[in-house]
Amino acid sequence: MSFQQPSQQPGHGAHGAFGPGTPTGIPTGPGQPARPRKGWLKYGAVALVSLFIGVGIGNSDGSADTGKETADAKAAPQPTATVTKTAQAADPKPAPTVTKTVTAKPKKTQESGPSTSFAGEGEYVVGEDIKAGTYKTAGPAGGFGCYWERAKDASGEFGSIIANNNLNGPGRVTLNNGEYFKTNRCQEWKRVG
Repeated sequence: MSFQQPSQQPGHGAHGAFGPGTPTGIPTGPGQPARPRKGWLKYGAVALVSLFIGVGIGNSDGSADTGKETADAKAAPQPTATVTKTAQAADPKPAPTVTKTVTAKPKKTQESGPSTSFAGEGEYVVGEDIKAGTYKTAGPAGGFGCYWERAKDASGEFGSIIANNNLNGPGRVTLNNGEYFKTNRCQEWKRVG
């Protein structure tokens, strides 16, 4: 095997084809001439001029007052950033707790016990469900009349009826403690005495 030394051509330096002596840093190989430096300068200058022309065309919008617009843009107010920082007290103290005592006044309540008004449909024990006294109704709640009945017990027997009536208009009845009062199809009964 034979080993050849690279030829010492002008511009090749001591390191051969790949060394620092090569003007472009590109290997030329045997039999290829070295490239001159002027080529990349020419291409670089053309690229730079093209860049400036392109930037100029890009900034132009076709109006003749481009200088005025640039001056106006510079004179316009610029946004500013404001940073707000809340200062902390050196020795923070909690706010005092205020306690207010309010005495509530009790509302007036109705007396507990028997009611003084009731619906016109149902059966009631006088003295327990309703108070004894005289009650009044405006009459029937529908077209069939208002039926009421006073009885001595809740048996429903005919013999336990003390008094009864079928009203077509307003009516009154007096009820005594211990009696049973039955009402059907009547408007509300209210105590009047």
